[in-house]
Amino acid sequence: MSAPAPSIDVVWPRLKALAGEQFETKTGLAFTYSISGDVLIPSRTDHNISKGDVAKALALVPFDGPGQINETVRGPAYVWAVLHDKRVRLGEW
Repeated sequence: MSAPAPSIDVVWPRLKALAGEQFETKTGLAFTYSISGDVLIPSRTDHNISKGDVAKALALVPFDGPGQINETVRGPAYVWAVLHDKRVRLGEW
């Protein structure tokens, strides 16, 4: 088992730095996102994702797919995609 993921205060700046970059959902759909304050805004949906929801999922990484956080966060496909991208993980989970 890997070490626990870093806190949202460590990961959120990584997400801010990668805003506008292309990511892919588990099913291969490309998307980008922007960040406004404490909200992640994916390009493919009107469902904005709060920093709090990202933090909830971060506490569970790594996990196999968005279905595991379907009841936990809004926009699970996007949350899974950004948290499991190597640019965000940096090999930490």
